[in-house]
Amino acid sequence: MHLLLAFISIIAVWIRKDYRAWKTYYSTMQYVALGNLTYNFLCASHWLWQLSPDIKWFNHSLLEMSYTFIVFPFTALMFLSHYPEEKSKWKVLLHYLCWIGIYVGVEYILMIRGSIIYKYGWSLGWSALFDCIMFPFLRLHYKKPLFTLIASVPMTIFWVWFFDIPVSVPIPKR
Repeated sequence: MHLLLAFISIIAVWIRKDYRAWKTYYSTMQYVALGNLTYNFLCASHWLWQLSPDIKWFNHSLLEMSYTFIVFPFTALMFLSHYPEEKSKWKVLLHYLCWIGIYVGVEYILMIRGSIIYKYGWSLGWSALFDCIMFPFLRLHYKKPLFTLIASVPMTIFWVWFFDIPVSVPIPKR
């Protein structure tokens, strides 16, 4: 299923011709990849969710790399490439709801298949809430990248604090 999502992302970007706009949205594609890398770094020993490989040779590292460098950036590209005119608030709202629905729907399928495992209080509900924050942040990053990077720091600190993720700073020995 995970490998299929990576292929679907590639094919969708190709069919929709969103790849033509990659330079316009490249920094936001990097932002979403950085977010996933940050999660993997901070939660390496205390993961809130973990993706289970469907295929033996497609191990956890390859799986995370496919999401970090293909699925998440390509969906950010598709989300931003077809963002509606801001004159129509209903179209904007429907655009957000569509993408949040896609992410929640796919994660629901992964959950019932056992391809995603939750721990330490995380659940599909928390993922849905996170998606409701993530998509506006993608748009905000496109419009105001420095502001979004700065705003992402307290958001990250909140999630680390709320889910009691152990973060220790190594003190060098003399």
